[in-house]
Amino acid sequence: MNLFVLYLLLLKASVTSFSGLGSLPMVRNDFVVERHLMTDHQLNTAVVAGRTGPGPYGLYLVCVAYLVAGVPGAIAGFLALVTPAFLVIPLMRWIGARAEIPRIRSAIRGLLLASAGLLLSSSVPLTQDAVTGVFAAVLVVTSFLVLTFTRMDSAWLMLGAAVAGLATYFVV
Repeated sequence: MNLFVLYLLLLKASVTSFSGLGSLPMVRNDFVVERHLMTDHQLNTAVVAGRTGPGPYGLYLVCVAYLVAGVPGAIAGFLALVTPAFLVIPLMRWIGARAEIPRIRSAIRGLLLASAGLLLSSSVPLTQDAVTGVFAAVLVVTSFLVLTFTRMDSAWLMLGAAVAGLATYFVV
């Protein structure tokens, strides 16, 4: 794949998301559905690799780019990840001065709701790929319930899920 096109695709995903995994629907559409450069399983792997290490939630974009184009792709992915940080400063200054205008507030609310809908729509196929048995289903439901109804830090939940996965591996 052309590195410049890869950069532009990841930049589009990075610029149009408002949270780390908010870009996931666009990445899935561009790389899995439209261009068939990777599978849902590979995208899941990239997300897990990006979320496992320290750093921003959007770091999975570097892993996606690496899977698509190796080390040069990872560099393009990193550049696409950091470019919006330099563009957001003037944008935040402009929006911050107008945040109390009802039309601007409504536009921001609409963007956030659309982002939530996109994230939900891309989560379903990725969940279908990841949940392959009873143990996985129980882990997903338990994780959802714990994160929804407690104040447990997600890092502890991930560590507990990893330990449960290892225990299942050794028991079964």
